[in-house]
Amino acid sequence: MRQSEFFMPTLKEIPAEAEAKSHQLMLRAGLVRKVAAGVYTFLPAGNRVLRKIENIVREEMNRFGAQEILMPAIQPRELWEKSGRWQAYGPEMMRLKDRKGRDFALGPTHEELITDIVKNEIRSYKDLPLNLYQIQPKFRDEPRPRFGVIRAREFIMKDAYSFDIDEKGLALSYEKMRKAYVNICKRCGLDYKIVSATTGLIGGKVSEEFMALADIGEDSIFYCEKCGYSANRELAKSIRHYHWENKEHEIEKVYTPGIMTVEEVASFLKVPSYKLAKTLIYRTDKGFLATIVSGDREAIEAKIIEASGASEIELLNPEDFDELGIPFGYVGPKGLKEKLKDIIVILDSRLVNASELVVGANEKNYHLRGVSAKRDFDYDLIFDVAESLPGDLCPKCENPLTQAQAIEVGHIFQLGTKYSESMKAFFSDEKGELRPFYMGCYGIGVSRIIAAVIEQYSDEKGIKWPFSLAPFEVHIILLLTDNKEASETAEKLYQNLSSCGYETLFDDRDETPGVKFADADLAGIPILIVVGKKFRDTGNVEVKWRFSGETYEIPPDKLVSFVEEIKNK
Repeated sequence: MRQSEFFMPTLKEIPAEAEAKSHQLMLRAGLVRKVAAGVYTFLPAGNRVLRKIENIVREEMNRFGAQEILMPAIQPRELWEKSGRWQAYGPEMMRLKDRKGRDFALGPTHEELITDIVKNEIRSYKDLPLNLYQIQPKFRDEPRPRFGVIRAREFIMKDAYSFDIDEKGLALSYEKMRKAYVNICKRCGLDYKIVSATTGLIGGKVSEEFMALADIGEDSIFYCEKCGYSANRELAKSIRHYHWENKEHEIEKVYTPGIMTVEEVASFLKVPSYKLAKTLIYRTDKGFLATIVSGDREAIEAKIIEASGASEIELLNPEDFDELGIPFGYVGPKGLKEKLKDIIVILDSRLVNASELVVGANEKNYHLRGVSAKRDFDYDLIFDVAESLPGDLCPKCENPLTQAQAIEVGHIFQLGTKYSESMKAFFSDEKGELRPFYMGCYGIGVSRIIAAVIEQYSDEKGIKWPFSLAPFEVHIILLLTDNKEASETAEKLYQNLSSCGYETLFDDRDETPGVKFADADLAGIPILIVVGKKFRDTGNVEVKWRFSGETYEIPPDKLVSFVEEIKNK
């Protein structure tokens, strides 16, 4: 492609709206243009990258036996009501009505639709297992679209759905998709981690996220370099050996007028925040529930749900405490069960051996100090329900955990029979009995991968594309536009490289060297070939490998073989 004919509008300045490095470079390099908040047009260069990721995804999905289909983006309300998710999905679902007033949604995901399709077409166990996938735009009305295509309202996603006869079959399908995702991430050049994750609105009991490491990532993950344990913040378990005196003190009631927060109490009593045990009360579908966690940590609702088995959980508001007869800001575990007879109390595992603690006295303006967890707390369960923090140890091998920020690029789920049972999707087994399909679902953010790769592969000048995703593999810059021999050499190189199968961009524009080099750095094409001063002086062309910054002088007749050598490094 001749750059004089290629639509790639670049920007010199960083757009004010762009916070993330990837967002800035996608705009500056002419990959995308904003249409509205969280909505983007992919320009030719961006579209070429997008298609390369799609092809990698297709090849790996097909390799593991999945078959591609294409479902409509618009879905009727009735299907979502069968699964119970029409209301549960909330305001993130983009809803609309047709001219007859019938409700539809722009699909944020396709579990309901694919279940309905398979329900009506697959009758027998002989037709299983089955795995169907599509690559298609998805829509989610994000409350705060940000970071360009990382958190967008319209995005390109590959979603796959497996159907099996039992849990064993589901586990096999899940493992195949896990391997496919590993291959996709590797082929895209991503530095990533696979972490245990919550299932959220999608559902199921098992899920894992594929996380691309990036400082701008909105997700926090913890992982162990020694044994491989990894989980996102919501599920990450850990060990912390706090310093306790391991001796019991007499309990002292302390007057703390108007002092309620962890920071205020710790400052007033001159104790570290971890020696405060805060008690949080929740209203759940199983009744009232309380957690006891150290003052330096937040309780994690996903962990509380895992520990208690509750499906709905809500932290009490300050005004709710009046009806319970407990003063807000002074709640404590000692004597709590006497005030709330049926409350379930969960003690965070890090506090099992805690002593010399400060807790609320369940009396306005008072706290208790010298409290011991084993002696003074009345609890039902011991469970890791608090957040993990830097410095914590791995729950499996007690090696220090590493914390990192990451971008979620993929998420895989074992759904079980959640959708098949609610939507009455059954097949006949060997005995002729009707049984629900065991389902899995597997999503990967195709457009989000572009941003994740740029976050990992870029510098202050622009993008550094890996060969597998680059919009072009080779970029030729002709600087000596008024030199006939240089022009003919550049043209011949362009023709030779193109005929050898290399995707080549030829900068034949009538622009200054500064503009050409700046645009080349922004574009980040792996191999840059310059026909300029070196050619005039020595007859050689200058070759630069964008990824490493290494430069070489190569005779034009040796260039094709040299490009092949660099590509295979």
